[in-house]
Amino acid sequence: MNLKSIYQEVILDHNRKPRNYGTLDDANHHALGHNPLCGDRIEVALHLEGEKIDRIAFHGESCAICKASASMMTANVKGKSRAEAETLIKEFREMVVGDLDLEGPHHLGRLAVFAGVRDLPTRVKCAILPWHTLHAALNSVAMASTEATENSAQTATNA
Repeated sequence: MNLKSIYQEVILDHNRKPRNYGTLDDANHHALGHNPLCGDRIEVALHLEGEKIDRIAFHGESCAICKASASMMTANVKGKSRAEAETLIKEFREMVVGDLDLEGPHHLGRLAVFAGVRDLPTRVKCAILPWHTLHAALNSVAMASTEATENSAQTATNA
């Protein structure tokens, strides 16, 4: 099985059955990301326990690549520290824009399946949007669990 067919299989699987899709009632960080060029709109909510991502969820309206990227992202950062998540964000972005040598050391693991996106310039922003939104959520002001999430929302930088 070649990398392109694995990529397509992973995208379809995570689009049909996204992991961690939904809302997170006890989120203490959250952000909204929007790509006006294609209409993708995604919200990432997470619960940090100290510096560890204890729980994470996403929801919104997006294309298959964006939804699959968000699904794999949430599965990969759950249980990781803020610093480990920031490393994955940096490496994922570098990979999809063609600046990361996958032959060298990296922490992406199965996320490397998205390397093919760099050959589809119009889809790069779709794949990166959840990651920018995660970065914004990690850096949002912590909110009390009783506060409404919209009071502390930050918009992710458009990819």
